[in-house]
Amino acid sequence: MKRITQIILTVLIIIIIIFFSMSSNNQNAQNVTITFWTLQLGTFDKYINNIINEYETSHKNVKIKWIDVPYSEGEKRTLASILTDNPPDLVNLTPDFSLLLAQKNALYTFDKEKLSQFLPSLTEMLKYDDKYFGIPFYATSAVTLYNSALTNYGPKTYDELFKLSAPNGAYLTMINFAENDTLLKILNKYNINSPETINSEKSVRLFSEFKRLYDDNLVPKESITQTHRDALEKYMSGQLEYLVTGANFINMIKENAPEVCKNTKVIPQLTGDTGFYDYSLMNFIIPLKSKHPQIALDFALYFTNKTNQLEFAKMTPILPVNKEALTDDYFKMATENDLASKARITSANQLYNLQPPLPPVKNKKELNTLSANCIQEILIKNAHIKQSLDKFATDWEKL
Repeated sequence: MKRITQIILTVLIIIIIIFFSMSSNNQNAQNVTITFWTLQLGTFDKYINNIINEYETSHKNVKIKWIDVPYSEGEKRTLASILTDNPPDLVNLTPDFSLLLAQKNALYTFDKEKLSQFLPSLTEMLKYDDKYFGIPFYATSAVTLYNSALTNYGPKTYDELFKLSAPNGAYLTMINFAENDTLLKILNKYNINSPETINSEKSVRLFSEFKRLYDDNLVPKESITQTHRDALEKYMSGQLEYLVTGANFINMIKENAPEVCKNTKVIPQLTGDTGFYDYSLMNFIIPLKSKHPQIALDFALYFTNKTNQLEFAKMTPILPVNKEALTDDYFKMATENDLASKARITSANQLYNLQPPLPPVKNKKELNTLSANCIQEILIKNAHIKQSLDKFATDWEKL
């Protein structure tokens, strides 16, 4: 009997040891660390750390390891990490680079229902092969400024702009023809966005207008080489009637050119014949090799909820992508004589009427180069417009 009792005690001890061992393992399994990368947002460390602390408080088993990456290093570091077996769980990227990763089947994808808190017009831009690969983070959408000391007319379209003249000593506008995808975005507003449409009659007409603006000194000759910052400088010095630019530059105009700022009016971004507006978007992605994709997604959705988005928008001139945040009075009511609030409201309203982006191109930088070469040939070397566009179409097809 004594022996049986000893056996029973031994078995009970073994069961207890196994139970506590399993409990310990389960607890350890539940404690996870999410690695979270952002692009050059270190100046918002207090805001981001507060969100992380709030999330960790309500999710006791989760720790968020935040790393802020220099913007210029983002793509290179992300690609290198994805090639390993231990990538970050959540990464802030641009849609263009995110799309390249999606095309390589390197990203975790999710159902549309998971993105219900965002503007549908933006989530549709983060879809490839009918799968959603990105979570919207924040957006911007340029507005049109005009100097009322030079003109009192606010055009709605580029076609209306083309019909205008400029006063002595000033230019009509400055289009940065060769900067990144500026020209491609303007063409896209006319649904000129493929090898089949780039050499169409509509395209020839647009390039003819660009050529006329250039030859008649209605745009600066430097338009072919300089950037949007140079265009901003010219506007602040009173040399431009109209400028399509980001609302984030309003404060710079106010600080550096108060007289021009006083005369500046804000109107919606110039459109093409589609009537739609273009935009820029930043998003989050979850690498396919993430060890905790569901938790990473949950944190991303928390990070972009109404409260957090609205707070971020009030700290910096960006637009929230959370549809509830966009309904806040902050994006509905402008302060009298406050150019920044008028630009913010104008820009926010444009998110409801967005031009679909260019169809996916794997070699986007090469396409930008083709675009720049084409416009330079036409404007500087007086190349035949139709022939130049035919060559552009052929080279684009090769991409």
